Amino acid sequence: MIAKDFAPSPHLREYISQYRLRHFVFANAIIAPPKPFPPRPEQCVVFYLRGSETTHYFKDGTKVKKPRSVISGQFTYRCDRVINDSEILMLMVDFQPGALHRLTGIPFVELTNKDFDAEDVLPKIKGLNDRLSGTDAYPEIVQLVEQFFTELVQSSTPELLPVDRLLISLKDDPDHSIDWLARHACLSPRQLERKLNERIGIAPKTYLRISRFAQSYWLHLKKPSLSWYHIAMTCGYTDYQHLVKDYKAFAHANPIDFFKEERNAPGRILGLTK
Repeated sequence: MIAKDFAPSPHLREYISQYRLRHFVFANAIIAPPKPFPPRPEQCVVFYLRGSETTHYFKDGTKVKKPRSVISGQFTYRCDRVINDSEILMLMVDFQPGALHRLTGIPFVELTNKDFDAEDVLPKIKGLNDRLSGTDAYPEIVQLVEQFFTELVQSSTPELLPVDRLLISLKDDPDHSIDWLARHACLSPRQLERKLNERIGIAPKTYLRISRFAQSYWLHLKKPSLSWYHIAMTCGYTDYQHLVKDYKAFAHANPIDFFKEERNAPGRILGLTK
């Protein structure tokens, strides 16, 4: 059993923020409860080496079993992820905001609130999936994935623009106006909106809201003794009700009820904090 995060090699840090390796084994045929997954300021690629997941999309009520690798756009609403098997081994590759657009040229507005079979988007990933299916050695898994994305970077050589640097910084510092963002991206507000729709699939205001919401989510997990009022003030909300509004929009529940569900997630059952 493992739940460990790895930093990418230095030459990939402009594109990849982290790898998240998860290997869970549930004894006695336990069926893991759903993992509530609210939106985060991220786009990612997920590889399933053992077992599979089904995702329940709250927006339209559909349920979809994931293929062996998935490319995910920016979500703006909650999904619940259900592990289908008694064992699951997966590697999640979290990209810097906009980096997948730079590497693939895909307008990410087409991927908003969607998961796609990565083999349909990046055909060469099929060979990587085949190689990954032949190993369960954790270092080799990360090494194979790093090699694939290193080759993708070398073949695309995308330019890093001011708006790309801005997107990365906003993950941890979302308390800014749209005019401030436009100035620092060297764009007009309308150009900024077009660039963000192209790079991450959503408008600047929505991205700022999701980034602030994610800050409150992680702060509560890190320091559960903090009051929700304190968390609201720390994360830049005007008051507690302002925070509740975002939780209902993004997590489909108020903070207290949402984290009651979150405490039953598979990682919590296994005694993990991440």
